[in-house]
Amino acid sequence: MATRLHWTTPAGGALEETPAQPRGKAGIGRIYRESLRDARRERLFVASVGFFCAFGIARGMAHAAANNIGPFHFVESGGNHIHHLVWGILMLLLVGYVWVMQIGTGVKDSSRGWSLVTAALFGIGSALTLDEFALWVKFTDQAYFGAPGRANIEAVLFFGGLLSIGIWGSPFFKALITAPFHRP
Repeated sequence: MATRLHWTTPAGGALEETPAQPRGKAGIGRIYRESLRDARRERLFVASVGFFCAFGIARGMAHAAANNIGPFHFVESGGNHIHHLVWGILMLLLVGYVWVMQIGTGVKDSSRGWSLVTAALFGIGSALTLDEFALWVKFTDQAYFGAPGRANIEAVLFFGGLLSIGIWGSPFFKALITAPFHRP
């Protein structure tokens, strides 16, 4: 095992040999596991990341489809536009059903993998549903693309997603930033 020399006191005390910390790919994974040990905090962080990413992707794809950019287009069935609100609701129903069966709920004896998958799906489904919030009241394309207040809703959701990621992921981000400066 490699060793590293470092000072034991700020005033220049004796040198001491200590094992070097492993660097590389395992570093971020290790920092993630150590800083998000609490299962509830990790699930909330994963749901927040899923929400934020899905919200950004949905916004981008909807605007690309509306402006005929790239391969993006609206999903239609029988001449009716199927909004991503529908997919969000279906995803939330699926997650709710799985949680009612107590699969991936994060409780004792629950699979950590399923717990994180359902948390991410909940965040994604919430984003898809809330992204089309204006359609909850008035179900027309103009409510989505033309509502004057839509910019406010987008800003609040964007900020809320970032805030949530910051709150629930703060131990991970703090450890990630300070890891290069940490001495054993």
